[in-house]
Amino acid sequence: MFYKTNGFKLCMAVLFGIFIFLLPRPEGTKFKVTGDTDQRILASVVDFFTLVPSGKIGGKIAGKIGGQADTQVYILKAKTPGSLEASVHYIEQRAKNLNLDKVTIDYVDGLPPKAKRFLSILAVLVILFVVEPIPLEITAVLIGVSLVVMQITDVKSAWAPYMHPVVIFIMCCLIFAIALDKAGLTKRLGYYIIKKAGNSITRFTFIIAIGLGLASSFMHDAAACAIGIVTMLPLMRAAGIEPHTNTAKFMMLSLPFGCSCGGMGSLIGGGRCMVSAAFLKEFTGVEITFFDWILYAMPAALITTPIAVFIVYLVFRPDPKYKLPEFDEDLGPMTVLEKKTIAIILLSFSLWLTKGLHGIDYSITGMLGVAALVLFKVLKWRDINDNLEWGTALFIFGGGISLGLAMGYSGAADYFANLFFPLIQGKGWLVLFIGVGVFGALVTNAMANVAAAALILPIVIPMAQLEGVNPVILALCLGMATSFAMLLVIGCPPNAIAYSYRYFKSSDLTKVGLVATPILLTVLVVVAAVWWNILGLI
Repeated sequence: MFYKTNGFKLCMAVLFGIFIFLLPRPEGTKFKVTGDTDQRILASVVDFFTLVPSGKIGGKIAGKIGGQADTQVYILKAKTPGSLEASVHYIEQRAKNLNLDKVTIDYVDGLPPKAKRFLSILAVLVILFVVEPIPLEITAVLIGVSLVVMQITDVKSAWAPYMHPVVIFIMCCLIFAIALDKAGLTKRLGYYIIKKAGNSITRFTFIIAIGLGLASSFMHDAAACAIGIVTMLPLMRAAGIEPHTNTAKFMMLSLPFGCSCGGMGSLIGGGRCMVSAAFLKEFTGVEITFFDWILYAMPAALITTPIAVFIVYLVFRPDPKYKLPEFDEDLGPMTVLEKKTIAIILLSFSLWLTKGLHGIDYSITGMLGVAALVLFKVLKWRDINDNLEWGTALFIFGGGISLGLAMGYSGAADYFANLFFPLIQGKGWLVLFIGVGVFGALVTNAMANVAAAALILPIVIPMAQLEGVNPVILALCLGMATSFAMLLVIGCPPNAIAYSYRYFKSSDLTKVGLVATPILLTVLVVVAAVWWNILGLI
């Protein structure tokens, strides 16, 4: 059928983007003026604008986000919305007439033109990521291209995220998985699990996905997912499980979903947790220690991890005809190669765990580990070159970071935050918690979860303070809710890593994610309400 062709899908995506682009752009009624210490602009536009009192939520948040003193930032509100004078262009013209070249005027509740262009790009990309009319690697490359063509950013800023430190870190995780596979350690892990699971595909998948999911609390979720996949793949091939079957989808999607949920259990499980804790300390002076985070978040990780795997099982029921092979082979004691591999990778993990002490970025210590694997002849360069999914690491995840950063500097993230959060103001911690959780879980699918946490936290923490809500609650909420990046392949590293092996389509991930996300968010809210009440946090 014509409507199933890639050409038709591509045309529909482009037409949808054009439709978004042609929609009326909300100018808004409030505008932030930064750098006008004498409020000369206010005096010149007083006939058309009023000053928003500094005690109002919007003005206070604007001041906090801008990082400026209160005397340098103020909010203007239009008296007659919709008129020619009630626009940012009118204020900019007045600033130009007053020779205030260093003053900046930003939208508060309106949508900047740059953000409008970004949203039209995002509309196209989301469809391309879901229906895959062209390879996802090419779609991801087009992110950088479109950001420059649509004049949202310059060339350097568009391409730099494709070699972001997080991308290098993901490459390290994938290379470690290659080393474990070559040394035979994944074979040992598979044999061990088979002894526990027998020849049942379902029991095997539940054990490895939940086990590595919970292990993700103390190692990065991307590393755990990569290790699980290279353990699983040889057994899938031996059992004759073909790509794109329900059995393959169940096995390959259970790992990223389980690891994403488990990663919320501690500060090192994912960058989103560390970003949340760092922003909380910066804005409030309150520090969540490593063990505090475990105390507050681990119960949710313990509960949501098996639930996530069970949801994948319900959506993609495995075919009972597939059985794992019987292994009578005695693997014997560990070889020198296996011991060297374990020692190097454990040393790398220990450097990741102690980053707070030495301050060296994960990408640097990870690449030191990769160099050690080659120097000690665990791997050869050809092993890395032939087995590493370069397109996933560099393009898909790098493109996701580039898209996420663009959502911030285009003004789109601020627009949606100001549109969304007034709906939940003044309704208590629970409504605020649910609102932040839902918003964070949705936004993190269009950008890296680290970037999502970094963009949203500066808004919600000041709001929590003004609402009388403990800001620790929202920092924890956002770090945990952004673990549910289960709608798009670019949502988080485990998704991209699992997709790189081509055992499922991106639409398969979206299908199960649409079921899992609301269920897991509900579980998170219930666990937080009960457990944090016991701890006295709420």
